[in-house]
Amino acid sequence: MHPIIYTLFSFLLLNCTSSPKAPTSSVRLVVLGVVQDGGAPHAGCQKDCCSTLFKDPSKFHRVVSLGLIDNLNKKKYLLEATPDIASQLYDLHNQSDFSTQHQPDGVFLTHAHMGHYVGLLKLGREVMSTDRVPVYVMPIFRQFLEQNGPWNQLVTLNNVTLNTLTASQKLSITTQLSITPIEVPHREEFSETVGFLIEGPKKSALFIPDIDKWEYWEQDINQWVKKVDYALLDATFYDAAEVNHRDISEIPHPFIIESMERFSTLSEYDKAKIIFIHINHTNPLLNTESNAYKNTIKAGFQVGRDGMILDL
Repeated sequence: MHPIIYTLFSFLLLNCTSSPKAPTSSVRLVVLGVVQDGGAPHAGCQKDCCSTLFKDPSKFHRVVSLGLIDNLNKKKYLLEATPDIASQLYDLHNQSDFSTQHQPDGVFLTHAHMGHYVGLLKLGREVMSTDRVPVYVMPIFRQFLEQNGPWNQLVTLNNVTLNTLTASQKLSITTQLSITPIEVPHREEFSETVGFLIEGPKKSALFIPDIDKWEYWEQDINQWVKKVDYALLDATFYDAAEVNHRDISEIPHPFIIESMERFSTLSEYDKAKIIFIHINHTNPLLNTESNAYKNTIKAGFQVGRDGMILDL
């Protein structure tokens, strides 16, 4: 089969649709945001990448988050509690085939960096005043939430109920869905950092929004890609040119050009599983007309987009 035809076939096979309420399986993963913690436009940014966005709020990009929907069991879950949680909960509710309150049936958090958990505050008394929403975190992260305000107020007021995850231990959250936390290396000022292996009745997805360089991880990311049906992976920076004003040792994410080189040995079918997410506001992947975006797609990879629906 011609390589271009095979790549197109792989893309169509792996992906469903981004149109709302499209016919899908009873379990689905919904992409609710694709950019780095600060969003886009980014506070304080005066570059072209943000200046045009500030003038047109309809073009804002939301911080990376996923929704999990089990229509059979009438359950919906949020992965990451971002600054954009209000609209993300709204979309999660509307993408489900059942009608319940906007309160999620659970929230899974990867780590305690700003964009991944500050949305928890909107579950509190000043906003939603939720009733015992299960929040799933690793042990050190749980201690941080329990021992520090304003997070511990969510616990004392029963807005959330904290549940401890164990690394590499599968947790069945419905009869059709399970989540396994996978520890990864990343800055750990307040908590551990994990990715999630998400398994549905038919397909699986690996979600790693934040990680240090792939070579710092004792596990082989290429083998993980081969094992799952979708791999939503850290794509914070395209290359070093974006961060020439900061010490790169402080933000050692894998550059996309490095990741594409690492994944170059994969088959076209496996490359098409990879969906780049957690994209910094400076990253040219956010511009579908950029050479970086076109080269990434041409190489056989995907770039995450808000509204993607993946059947599980």
